[in-house]
Amino acid sequence: MQSSATVLVYSDDANTRAQVRLAAGRRPAADVPPVEFVECATLPAVLKRLDEGGIDVCVLDGEAVPAGGMGVCRQIKDEVFRCPPVLLLIGRPQDAWLATWSRADAAVTLPVEPVEFAASLASLLRPSASGTGYEATPRPPNDHGTQ
Repeated sequence: MQSSATVLVYSDDANTRAQVRLAAGRRPAADVPPVEFVECATLPAVLKRLDEGGIDVCVLDGEAVPAGGMGVCRQIKDEVFRCPPVLLLIGRPQDAWLATWSRADAAVTLPVEPVEFAASLASLLRPSASGTGYEATPRPPNDHGTQ
Protein backbone atom coordinates (compact mmCIF):
# COMPACT_ATOMS: atom_id res chain seq x y z
CA MET A 1 0.00 0.00 0.00
CA GLN A 2 1.27 3.47 -0.87
CA SER A 3 2.16 5.80 2.01
CA SER A 4 -0.62 8.30 1.29
CA ALA A 5 -3.22 9.15 -1.34
CA THR A 6 -3.77 12.58 -2.80
CA VAL A 7 -7.38 13.67 -3.25
CA LEU A 8 -8.19 16.73 -5.34
CA VAL A 9 -11.34 18.51 -4.10
CA TYR A 10 -12.98 20.97 -6.49
CA SER A 11 -15.73 23.34 -5.36
CA ASP A 12 -16.18 27.08 -5.51
CA ASP A 13 -17.69 26.82 -2.00
CA ALA A 14 -15.17 26.61 0.85
CA ASN A 15 -17.85 25.05 3.09
CA THR A 16 -18.33 22.16 0.64
CA ARG A 17 -14.57 21.58 0.51
CA ALA A 18 -14.52 21.54 4.33
CA GLN A 19 -17.42 19.03 4.42
CA VAL A 20 -15.43 16.72 2.13
CA ARG A 21 -12.30 16.93 4.29
CA LEU A 22 -14.27 16.30 7.48
CA ALA A 23 -16.27 13.40 6.00
CA ALA A 24 -13.16 11.63 4.71
CA GLY A 25 -11.10 12.23 7.82
CA ARG A 26 -7.45 11.23 7.73
CA ARG A 27 -8.22 7.76 6.43
CA PRO A 28 -11.65 6.92 4.95
CA ALA A 29 -11.21 3.16 5.60
CA ALA A 30 -8.70 0.94 7.37
CA ASP A 31 -7.59 -0.77 4.15
CA VAL A 32 -6.71 2.41 2.22
CA PRO A 33 -3.83 4.83 2.75
CA PRO A 34 -4.22 8.08 4.66
CA VAL A 35 -5.38 10.94 2.45
CA GLU A 36 -3.92 14.34 1.73
CA PHE A 37 -6.14 16.98 0.16
CA VAL A 38 -5.47 19.44 -2.64
CA GLU A 39 -8.22 22.05 -2.83
CA CYS A 40 -9.19 23.89 -6.00
CA ALA A 41 -11.85 26.57 -6.38
CA THR A 42 -11.60 27.13 -10.15
CA LEU A 43 -11.45 25.00 -13.29
CA PRO A 44 -8.04 26.37 -14.36
CA ALA A 45 -6.62 25.35 -10.97
CA VAL A 46 -8.05 21.81 -11.40
CA LEU A 47 -6.55 21.44 -14.87
CA LYS A 48 -3.17 22.78 -13.75
CA ARG A 49 -3.02 20.44 -10.76
CA LEU A 50 -4.07 17.40 -12.82
CA ASP A 51 -1.44 18.29 -15.41
CA GLU A 52 1.20 18.17 -12.66
CA GLY A 53 0.21 14.56 -11.86
CA GLY A 54 0.15 12.75 -8.53
CA ILE A 55 -3.63 12.88 -7.96
CA ASP A 56 -5.22 9.57 -6.90
CA VAL A 57 -8.91 10.58 -6.82
CA CYS A 58 -10.86 13.72 -7.76
CA VAL A 59 -13.92 14.88 -5.80
CA LEU A 60 -15.88 17.34 -7.93
CA ASP A 61 -18.82 19.49 -6.82
CA GLY A 62 -21.60 19.16 -9.38
CA GLU A 63 -23.14 22.36 -8.02
CA ALA A 64 -19.98 24.49 -8.45
CA VAL A 65 -20.21 27.69 -10.49
CA PRO A 66 -19.37 28.79 -13.09
CA ALA A 67 -17.87 25.42 -14.12
CA GLY A 68 -20.01 22.63 -12.66
CA GLY A 69 -18.36 19.40 -11.57
CA MET A 70 -20.32 17.32 -14.09
CA GLY A 71 -18.94 19.25 -17.05
CA VAL A 72 -15.49 19.31 -15.47
CA CYS A 73 -15.64 15.54 -15.00
CA ARG A 74 -16.56 14.92 -18.62
CA GLN A 75 -13.82 17.30 -19.78
CA ILE A 76 -11.05 15.71 -17.71
CA LYS A 77 -12.16 12.18 -18.65
CA ASP A 78 -11.72 13.24 -22.31
CA GLU A 79 -8.56 15.33 -21.94
CA VAL A 80 -6.42 14.07 -19.04
CA PHE A 81 -4.07 11.18 -19.73
CA ARG A 82 -4.76 8.39 -17.19
CA CYS A 83 -7.44 10.47 -15.54
CA PRO A 84 -7.87 9.51 -11.89
CA PRO A 85 -11.25 8.19 -10.76
CA VAL A 86 -13.86 10.84 -10.01
CA LEU A 87 -16.33 11.02 -7.13
CA LEU A 88 -19.05 13.50 -8.07
CA LEU A 89 -21.10 15.45 -5.53
CA ILE A 90 -24.63 15.84 -6.91
CA GLY A 91 -27.44 18.07 -5.71
CA ARG A 92 -30.19 15.43 -5.68
CA PRO A 93 -30.52 11.68 -6.29
CA GLN A 94 -32.40 12.32 -9.53
CA ASP A 95 -29.17 13.75 -10.98
CA ALA A 96 -27.51 10.32 -10.97
CA TRP A 97 -28.08 9.99 -14.73
CA LEU A 98 -26.06 13.20 -15.23
CA ALA A 99 -23.24 11.69 -13.19
CA THR A 100 -23.32 8.73 -15.60
CA TRP A 101 -23.25 11.13 -18.57
CA SER A 102 -20.24 12.91 -17.06
CA ARG A 103 -18.39 9.56 -16.78
CA ALA A 104 -17.99 9.87 -13.00
CA ASP A 105 -16.83 6.68 -11.29
CA ALA A 106 -19.12 7.28 -8.30
CA ALA A 107 -21.60 9.87 -7.05
CA VAL A 108 -23.00 10.94 -3.68
CA THR A 109 -25.57 13.60 -2.87
CA LEU A 110 -25.07 16.90 -1.14
CA PRO A 111 -24.95 17.74 1.68
CA VAL A 112 -22.10 15.32 2.27
CA GLU A 113 -23.14 12.39 4.48
CA PRO A 114 -19.89 11.21 6.15
CA VAL A 115 -20.44 7.42 6.14
CA GLU A 116 -21.65 7.29 2.54
CA PHE A 117 -18.93 9.66 1.35
CA ALA A 118 -16.08 7.85 3.13
CA ALA A 119 -17.26 4.48 1.75
CA SER A 120 -17.43 5.84 -1.81
CA LEU A 121 -14.03 7.52 -1.56
CA ALA A 122 -12.45 4.38 -0.08
CA SER A 123 -13.85 2.25 -2.91
CA LEU A 124 -12.07 4.49 -5.42
CA LEU A 125 -8.82 4.36 -3.47
CA ARG A 126 -8.72 0.55 -3.28
CA PRO A 127 -6.66 -1.33 -5.87
CA SER A 128 -8.77 -2.89 -8.61
CA ALA A 129 -9.27 -6.65 -8.83
CA SER A 130 -6.76 -6.78 -11.69
CA GLY A 131 -4.12 -5.47 -9.30
CA THR A 132 -3.48 -2.32 -11.31
CA GLY A 133 -5.09 -0.01 -8.76
CA TYR A 134 -5.27 3.74 -9.07
CA GLU A 135 -1.77 4.63 -7.99
CA ALA A 136 -0.87 8.11 -9.08
CA THR A 137 1.25 8.19 -12.20
CA PRO A 138 3.14 11.33 -13.20
CA ARG A 139 2.07 12.61 -16.61
CA PRO A 140 4.55 12.15 -19.45
CA PRO A 141 5.76 15.27 -21.25
CA ASN A 142 3.27 16.68 -23.76
CA ASP A 143 4.06 17.29 -27.43
CA HIS A 144 5.66 20.63 -26.56
CA GLY A 145 8.28 19.07 -24.29
CA THR A 146 6.86 20.51 -21.06
CA GLN A 147 5.14 18.78 -18.20
